[in-house]
Amino acid sequence: MVFSSAIFLFVFLPLTFLIYRAAPGIKIKNLILTIASLIFYSFGQPIYIILLLISVTCNYIAGAVLSEAEKHRKLVIGAAVAANVLLLGVFKYADFAINNVNGIFGTGITPTGITLPIGISFYTFQGMSYIIDVYRDKTMGTKNYLKLLLYISLFPQLIAGPIVKYHDVASQIDNRKCTMQMTAEGIRRFIIGLSKKLLLSNTMGEIADTVYALDGSQLDIRIAWIGAICYTLQIYFDFSGYSDMAIGLGRMFGFRFLENFNYPYKSTTIKEFWRRWHISLSSWFRDYLYIPLGGSYCSKAKTMRNKLIVFFTTGLWHGANWTFILWGMWHGLFSVAEESRHFPVKKLENRFAGHVYTMLVVILGFVLFRAATLSQAGGMFVQMFAGFNFTPEKDLILSGILTKTNIAVFIFAVVLSVDLLPRIKRRIGYADTEEQETDLDSRSALQEMQAAGEPGAHGRRITAFEYVSYAAALLLLIIDIMNLTSTTFNPFIYFQF
Repeated sequence: MVFSSAIFLFVFLPLTFLIYRAAPGIKIKNLILTIASLIFYSFGQPIYIILLLISVTCNYIAGAVLSEAEKHRKLVIGAAVAANVLLLGVFKYADFAINNVNGIFGTGITPTGITLPIGISFYTFQGMSYIIDVYRDKTMGTKNYLKLLLYISLFPQLIAGPIVKYHDVASQIDNRKCTMQMTAEGIRRFIIGLSKKLLLSNTMGEIADTVYALDGSQLDIRIAWIGAICYTLQIYFDFSGYSDMAIGLGRMFGFRFLENFNYPYKSTTIKEFWRRWHISLSSWFRDYLYIPLGGSYCSKAKTMRNKLIVFFTTGLWHGANWTFILWGMWHGLFSVAEESRHFPVKKLENRFAGHVYTMLVVILGFVLFRAATLSQAGGMFVQMFAGFNFTPEKDLILSGILTKTNIAVFIFAVVLSVDLLPRIKRRIGYADTEEQETDLDSRSALQEMQAAGEPGAHGRRITAFEYVSYAAALLLLIIDIMNLTSTTFNPFIYFQF
């Protein structure tokens, strides 16, 4: 079940929300959310609900042992992390490893044919962050199994993130309030994400799919670049839209998740890009891999090694395919290169040049990410830089892609992929609750604000700008519903991760 499906929008969400709001007390509300989340997950792959419960149970036991143990804690955490990695390895990477062994050594090992469980990369990483945090600080865990189950299975972030850390929501599980204003903000944020997905990502996705389905002989420099750029826009609005929907749903049920995207396409370096793109994943690798490896507090050579390990793992996390690994290493190489004072773009000291360079790296990287094989990626690269073989057939393909609707949506997508709206809001002196929370320096500051009942936490005067934004959201919702009823094209990229 996806957030942009009719059954979620018109059946699951309203029923869950109404039952939740009618329930008395936080414990009953948490139980309802847990049951609803398990139903949500089992809707598409009911057998894998067992795998999710096994993962949660193993991490709960490991956390309980780590909370009490004085000795052999390294052995326990090592075994717990290994169990999580093994789970991910068997269900996500076993066939990839078998196919590579067969290809290299000429063996005939039969692949397992295991279907990838939805969201396994996300809930496994949440489980690992929990046990590692408990290993570092015994007070970070919980003795209540249902709390951990709710944390990991909570449906707004279960299948595609953002990757939430237990200590970021622990106090909210026990004590949270959900005012009418917070609910309204959550609904508005959800509609914004839904609109990104249905109106922008899906349109760009149809163009990208058309281009990537073409034979190499049907491509030229124009078609190849259009396909590459449209996929770059598709994946941004697909995933940031899903994150918006997750954050909005969280608010509707009283949870405040941290932001996951912050206009990455305005970046002027790859380093900045990764501070703005999929922030929860970047911070996970920083906290649980990069820093433990030594981070940047070591020699330049080791720092480079640490970064390349992180980016290799980032690529592998996204999928069991060499295209994903090379995509990660592509970003890693530029991230390392940017540390050099001799890096060409650094010498220019020009934001525009930095932006062009960054987007070029990102777009070319996403060609690797999107391509089914390295051969297809190579063919796209050839056409993007040497495809000057124009023919009437290709002109016809191009005219079929560049319809008036597609051009209009493309322009909207490009404009909305940078921080134009926040600039307008700052210019008129308006900042909403979400922006206030994004600017907070720490979780504790947000928690103190909530406890004190300050405006950003429980209520404040609604401005004229907000009335307009809510009206616009309602209009967008009507358009979204019309879109849902008129098309069957509704893929979700991050389901495969």
